[in-house]
Formats: sequence, structure tokens, C-alpha cells
Amino acid sequence: MQQLLAAAQQMQEQLMNAQQELADTEVAGTAGGGLVTARVNGQGELVDLTIAPAAIDADDLEETAQTIADLVLAAVRDAYSRAGDLQQEKMGPFANALGGGMPGLPEMPGMGGLGTPGAAGSGGLDLGSLGRPAPGEPDSE
Repeated sequence: MQQLLAAAQQMQEQLMNAQQELADTEVAGTAGGGLVTARVNGQGELVDLTIAPAAIDADDLEETAQTIADLVLAAVRDAYSRAGDLQQEKMGPFANALGGGMPGLPEMPGMGGLGTPGAAGSGGLDLGSLGRPAPGEPDSE
């Protein structure tokens, strides 16, 4: 029984370390050959967004605005995808050890709960939270 409790405590410490490592890690997503870069932490929070001045065409502001919006969405999608991969890498072993979902762990927008089979790798980013339809869905604009 003591061994079981010791193993459970060790797993809890490893889980807490992995969660902290996720919180401290940032991943970048890019679009337009680097014209737009979105940085997301390992918990799925958007922490920085950079738009290169070269992305702006002063002669066609309306088209530029739409292009930048599209590039921002693509960069954010890329960053969320990379963060989901990172979550799966760091937290997946714990989910597998516990036999599935992990209640109480943070969720990334549109990525489902950690430990949910296929959540991080499903490509199922919910763009509704960004005001945009998912790929393949009609744009309501």
C-alpha cells in the first residue's frame, strides 16, 4: 500500500511539474512567410501578436485590412495547433496513465480537454471564439 501511495505522490509531482512547464513555455505560429507571428503559451493563452510593417499596403487599405485579418487568423491557428501538440506531448502520458480524460486541467479554446482522445491532434480548433468559421464551413459575412 505504501508503494502505491508513493507512486501516486510521485505522479502528482510530475503532473504539477509538467503543468508548470506548459505555463512557462511559449510556441509561435506564423503566416504569410513570417509577416504575422502569434505567440501562445502552453496553456493556450495568446500572449503576443506581431504584424510586420511589410504586411501593410498603404495604397490599398481595405484589401490590406482583410489580408491582415486572414494572416492573423492563420498565425493564431498555427500557434494553437503547436500548443495543442505541446500539451499532448507533456500531458498525454498522464492521461494515458489515468485511462482517459483529466478533469480539472485547463482547456485550450476549441481544443477540447487535455487527455481527451484525439483532442490535440484532431485539428478541431473552434474558430467561433475568434469570430471566424472553421475551415470548410461557410463564412457568414
